[in-house]
Amino acid sequence: MRGSDFAELIAFVAVAETRSFVRAASKLNLSRSALSHTIRTLEERVGTRLLNRTTRSVSLTDAGRTLYARLPVAFAEIKDAVDGLSIYSERPAGTIRLNLPRVAAEVLVASKLPAFATAYPAIHVELTVEDQLSDIVGSGYDAGVRPGGLLHQDMVAVRLTPDFRTAIVGSPTYFMSNPIPRMPKDLVGHSCINYRWTESGVLYQWPFGKAGEQVDVEVAGPLTMNDAGLTVAAALAGMGLACTLESNITQELAQGRLVRVLADWCPPSPGFYLYYPSGRLLSAAFRAFIDFMHCSEDVSRQAKVSME
Repeated sequence: MRGSDFAELIAFVAVAETRSFVRAASKLNLSRSALSHTIRTLEERVGTRLLNRTTRSVSLTDAGRTLYARLPVAFAEIKDAVDGLSIYSERPAGTIRLNLPRVAAEVLVASKLPAFATAYPAIHVELTVEDQLSDIVGSGYDAGVRPGGLLHQDMVAVRLTPDFRTAIVGSPTYFMSNPIPRMPKDLVGHSCINYRWTESGVLYQWPFGKAGEQVDVEVAGPLTMNDAGLTVAAALAGMGLACTLESNITQELAQGRLVRVLADWCPPSPGFYLYYPSGRLLSAAFRAFIDFMHCSEDVSRQAKVSME
């Protein structure tokens, strides 16, 4: 293949991912007209239309969907092959692409990435923040970060954080007109702020446990959203109770802006793990990243994590 062929395929993937010529052109640092010309050239070369275009939307044709289904995996294999050459370099270099939820991204940026960037200035880390589970192989990521209980058994996992605890919180204003819940079943009479998983569309069930008893409660209330951070903002505004990580609201609790309830029903949950497919050829840059994350905390360890 010619170099221009790869450029055309990269342009196609960018449009397919964003469903927008404007956003894809911005991502590739191209003008919209140049990107449109590149896509037309690709379609002429393969002899079929790959994208349906209107003034308001872009969608994939059947041929486009077939091509797009294979390209991210192919690009990931090419990237692994090229990154693998960095083992011949004295200093690891290259790009590491991670997919992780917002909470994990905040943990990494606050505690680990600054020191890693100082230790390895030639390694570029690209974070894609998504709360839903993603196919890291098919999407071309080097690794993902998720709570330990959500990982498939065929993934190699490196522990990043200690176990964490959830917290049920509401504002003092909310509790001025609502009773304090003493047991999970008491949430039936409360306004609770729901979280919906974007990919599956399933509502998050609040997990509780005490003295060997485990119960997941499906709550109800006036508001449902797919951003965990906004559930805390809604609780601060007095809209109801939110379920969040204890580490996310330490300042709000200390300042009295939030009140915690049902603390004795919130046991520790698996912490965050960096995970990647077993058997994958690891570049020097990615090995350095794994070793750094593994060694930078005493709690870090490499392990197999099964689906719960």
